[in-house]
Amino acid sequence: MVRKHPCPECGANLEWNAKAQSLKCPYCGTIVPWSKEVREELGQAIVEQDLAEALSQPPSGRGWGQQRNEVQCQNCRAISVFVDGRVAQRCDFCGSPAIVAHEDGSDAITPQSILPFKISDGQIRDKIRQWYGSRWFAPNKLKHAALTDTLHGVYLPYWTFDAYVSATWQAEAGFYYYTTESYRDANGNTQTRQVRHTRWESASGQLKHFFDDELVPGTVGVHAKLLRAVEPFPTTTDLQPYTPEFVRGWTVERYQVDLHKAATLNEQDMDHQVQAMCAHQVPGDTHRNLRVQRQYAGRTFKHVLVPIWVVGYTYGSKNYQIIANGYTAQIAGERPYSWVKIFFAVLCAVLILLTVMTWVQNS
Repeated sequence: MVRKHPCPECGANLEWNAKAQSLKCPYCGTIVPWSKEVREELGQAIVEQDLAEALSQPPSGRGWGQQRNEVQCQNCRAISVFVDGRVAQRCDFCGSPAIVAHEDGSDAITPQSILPFKISDGQIRDKIRQWYGSRWFAPNKLKHAALTDTLHGVYLPYWTFDAYVSATWQAEAGFYYYTTESYRDANGNTQTRQVRHTRWESASGQLKHFFDDELVPGTVGVHAKLLRAVEPFPTTTDLQPYTPEFVRGWTVERYQVDLHKAATLNEQDMDHQVQAMCAHQVPGDTHRNLRVQRQYAGRTFKHVLVPIWVVGYTYGSKNYQIIANGYTAQIAGERPYSWVKIFFAVLCAVLILLTVMTWVQNS
C-alpha cells in the first residue's frame, strides 16, 4: 500500500498525470510510460470479492497504510484522505475553511481498483468557462468570477456489485380490442365512435439476468443529483488495479456509505430493475397485478475510486457545485439565478406579445 515508485532521474515519488496519461515526476517532469510491466509491478489483478463473506466478517485489505492524513469538513461532512503528506486549507467539495483532523478507530476497506484521470485540468477549465457562458440567467458577477481557480481533482469512492438473478413472474396481460357504438352529438345527429376495451388473460414467465458492475456511490461530498448527471463511469472496461501512484498529488474522499448500506441500496435498485424487466416480458398491450419472485446468487463487490473535477463555491448564503467526470468530461452544475434578469426577460416577452396583438388587431 505504501511502497514507492521512484523517479528514475531524481528519485522523487512518481504521480499519475492526466494530460500525459502516464506516471510523471512532479519535480523534474520525467515521464514514465504506463506500460504493462509497470502495471504488473505496481498493481495486482482486479478481483471480485464475495459479498456474503465480506458482510459476515471483515474483508482483508483494510487501512490506507501509515502515510495518510484525514480531514473532515464541518460544513458538508466529507472526509478527505491524503496519502502524500499534504494538508488541506479548505474543503475541496464546498470550499469551507472549517476542516478538522479526522481519526476513526475502524480502518476503511482499501480500494481494489481505480479509474485514473483521463481529462486534464486545462481541458476542464475551458469546458467550465463555456458552461458559465451558456447560463443566461446567471448573475453577471458569477460569470466574471474566477471560479475555475478553485478547481480540484478528487477521487470519489464507489462500490460496484455483480449478481445473477433468477426470477419468475405472474400477471394479468391486457389485450386491447375495439367496438363501434352510436351516440348523438350536441345537435341531435347520430354519430359513431370506436370504444376501446381490454381483454384480460393470465400470463407467467421466467427471467434470468446478470448484473455487471452496478454502481453505488459512497460519497457525501458531491451532490447526488449532479453525480448521477455525469455518470456513467466505464468501470467494466477501463479500471486499473489500485496503486498509490494514481492518488499521490490528488485528494481521495473516504467512503461514508459503508458496504452494508451500499449492498442494501444495490439490492433495492436491482429489485426495481428486475420488476421492470419482468413487466417488459408480459405480453399484450398492458398488464396488472404483476407479482415477481426473485433470487440472487453469486453476489460480489469491489471498492473502486473514480475521478471527478469539482468546483465548490458560495454565492450569497448558499453553497453550489460544478462537477465534471474526470474520464469522460461530462459536466453538471448548480448556479444561482439573477431575478433582475428574469424580471426583465419576462417584461420584454410581455411587451413583445402586446405589440404583436396590437399589430394583429390593427391589421
